[in-house]
Amino acid sequence: MSDPQITDDIIAAHGLTPDEYAEVIRILNREPSFTELGIFSAMWNEHCSYKSSKKWLRTLPTDGPQVICGPGENAGIVDIGDGQAVVFKMESHNHPSYIEPYQGAATGVGGILRDVFTMGARPIAAMNSLSFGEVSHPKTKRLVAGVVEGVGGYGNPFGVPTIGGEVRFHSAYNGNCLVNAFAAGLADADKIFYSAASGIGMPVVYLGAKTGRDGVGGATMASAEFDDTIEEKRPTVQVGDPFTEKRLLEATLELMASGAVISIQDMGAAGLTCSAVEMGDKGELGIKLNLNLVPVREEAMTAYEMMLSESQERMLMVLKPEKEAEAKAIFDKWDLDFAIVGETIAEDRFLIIHNDQIMADLPLSKLGSSAPEYDRPWVETPAATALHEVPEISALDGLVKLISSPNYARKHWVWEQYDSQVMADTVQAPGLGAGIVRVHGTDKMLAFTSDVTPRYVKANPIEGGKQAVAEAYRNLCAVGATPLATTDNLNFGNPEKPEIMGQFVGAIKGIGEACLALDTPIVSGNVSLYNETDGQGILPTPTIGAVGLISNANALIAGLPIDGDVVVVVGKTKGHLGQSALLAEAMGREDGDAPSVDLETERQNGTFVRDNGDLITAATDLSDGGLALAAFEMADAANIGVTLETGDTGQLFGEDQARYLLAINPENLATFLSRGQSAEVPVMQVGTFGGSDITFGAETSSLERLSQIYRSSFAEKVA
Repeated sequence: MSDPQITDDIIAAHGLTPDEYAEVIRILNREPSFTELGIFSAMWNEHCSYKSSKKWLRTLPTDGPQVICGPGENAGIVDIGDGQAVVFKMESHNHPSYIEPYQGAATGVGGILRDVFTMGARPIAAMNSLSFGEVSHPKTKRLVAGVVEGVGGYGNPFGVPTIGGEVRFHSAYNGNCLVNAFAAGLADADKIFYSAASGIGMPVVYLGAKTGRDGVGGATMASAEFDDTIEEKRPTVQVGDPFTEKRLLEATLELMASGAVISIQDMGAAGLTCSAVEMGDKGELGIKLNLNLVPVREEAMTAYEMMLSESQERMLMVLKPEKEAEAKAIFDKWDLDFAIVGETIAEDRFLIIHNDQIMADLPLSKLGSSAPEYDRPWVETPAATALHEVPEISALDGLVKLISSPNYARKHWVWEQYDSQVMADTVQAPGLGAGIVRVHGTDKMLAFTSDVTPRYVKANPIEGGKQAVAEAYRNLCAVGATPLATTDNLNFGNPEKPEIMGQFVGAIKGIGEACLALDTPIVSGNVSLYNETDGQGILPTPTIGAVGLISNANALIAGLPIDGDVVVVVGKTKGHLGQSALLAEAMGREDGDAPSVDLETERQNGTFVRDNGDLITAATDLSDGGLALAAFEMADAANIGVTLETGDTGQLFGEDQARYLLAINPENLATFLSRGQSAEVPVMQVGTFGGSDITFGAETSSLERLSQIYRSSFAEKVA
């Protein structure tokens, strides 16, 4: 089969600008072959090269005494003591999930799990952050059903507990849903595996499942906007097999224990191309591949297809030659392919041979670290307009508006499709704040959370970026965990639009400031741009995944309120209603500014809550929906009533930051208030738990009635 002639249309279809194609010609001093064009396209697209974001990503804090490995590898690694490390990352699978929701979400889960076990870690927890269009949109229900089924359909049989996440709905996601997948694993701190190749003439080995045509061009597709040709993009979505991935996990960890691995890399976006180039580039070596040795499951595959396939459950490694027989025996045992497909070479070359012909001969270093880098023009997001007068609303009517919305209704319909108990180490499953798992065989626990409030980021990218980190920090503190580090998944529209790039820059500034102030460095992450359809972009959605350490069971805060407990708020309540959930859900408004975030106060109040967990029965952070929603959610979880002394709208629904809602035994109250005074932390008693009613000021309704609304609304509207 002869290569097609490279035309302007073909260049554009590969996501390369005329200037970028001219640079390819300058580097090669000739026109590229069709396979070479595909390789440049894969390595220089936004998804793989971060060409619009690299400048700003470098400003994020990534170091700390707890950090073993920051950004640049498959996942970030943080020390948790006792010679152990937690390995974690969050990554998007947005475009594939909109095109084919089940497989898009499933392979998103599979890909992030491989990122973790490629480092030598056994996965112990997964989360997901999902954003969909408005419920009335004709595609929303199908997307929700497919994505949720795909997440469970991969994570459940693979055998990793899904212990947390978020689900939101907004018209801005009508044409572009977001599927952000998080995974974490445990590794011995002295047995971590990296991707940089080393040694000349070392075997390059293909591991796992066979290569097919699924996902060809997927990374390039993920770096483009959608339009009315979306259905034509379906072949670029990969197909996953969790049972194969489970075998691949076991085989890979056994292989690592054998001492056979020099370096190893997941075959994710851009498949064989990206994995080989990254290994060679990091090791300052060249790579030679013979594609006739690649295990395939389809006939007559071209070099172009093999190099750009994103077939799942595959790895690439550089092997110690003397360990070849032992390594192959491991993969034979697990019924997985093991094939030596090339070798490392001293020259700066990426040499691809197929059917005894040279299909690509490229300077390898120019494909990775020398990819284009842009300083995109950007404009600062205009200051938010002042909040117009908020109409009076009955306190309980406001609560009903929130708990009947799919954004704030109980989402057990989602998480009950996920196995949250597999591995038998889950301490706190979805629905009660941060997810918690035991570090098996120790007294330690790890807590995980995922947070962002996109309407804040749109109104004020800097404060919205700060708030995403601060809320994640609070969610960890509320369960007694010391926050360790974060991963980010930066979802934005078209960066070539200065106002969108301005949102990105502002959010990065806020995230960086917060991570620095709260000692939660960014150790891994992902950027997903061009989340637009027909020119309509998503809300800026920089998702923050955070990990915290609970040193022992005594530090854990994970109870439920009991009859007679006092309701206490830590932090100042001013009644900030700008961009609040109440405005959006009860009044259909998104105006005013995002709440300001005082990072010193966040740190002070969070530390106070953690340090006084011995006096706290139950805790949650205050965020969307303010005191009213948090108090109701806690009451619903415990099946007990709650009385709040105030009926004031701002006091009940304000979304001031750095606040926590606590349930405290009345016998501990005086001591707790005294400690708050000593620590100069505002602490206020605002009500009591008990009875069977929800009472806000002078208004009362039965818990049973409100819980029925809260527990049925999501499925009624979305399922």
